[in-house]
Amino acid sequence: MARQRSAKRASGLLTERQIEVLRLRAQGYTQKRVAQQIGTSRENVVLLESRAKTNIERARATLDNLKHQGLAVSVEIPKGTHLVDIPRMILNRANRAKIKLGANFTRIYEDMRFKARNHVSGTRVSRPIVVTVFPDGDYSIE
Repeated sequence: MARQRSAKRASGLLTERQIEVLRLRAQGYTQKRVAQQIGTSRENVVLLESRAKTNIERARATLDNLKHQGLAVSVEIPKGTHLVDIPRMILNRANRAKIKLGANFTRIYEDMRFKARNHVSGTRVSRPIVVTVFPDGDYSIE
């Protein structure tokens, strides 16, 4: 008898299984290989992947709506920007939007180093980064 897995949320709108499937697919695994790897059917992998992508699109649409309504603001960090300049850019944009950011210079700097590491080479941005600042002072790095 197969063990039932709970759909525990790992982060936000995605379950741990959905994240696992997306991670393996991003590594180039076929759906069949993912199914073998996690011990389920190919059909279940298709379903998990589809639901994950739907949830991601819903999240993107929500962010776009917040931006369109002027409730969230974006900060575009261009290629070549030095990491040490990014926190000030974000803090200044939040201040202009009258949003009290829930992070200080050091936290933003560390978030850039670790959460945007695929967009950073050495101490400079190698691929543009978009930071969304929300009305509650939180932010996301895209």
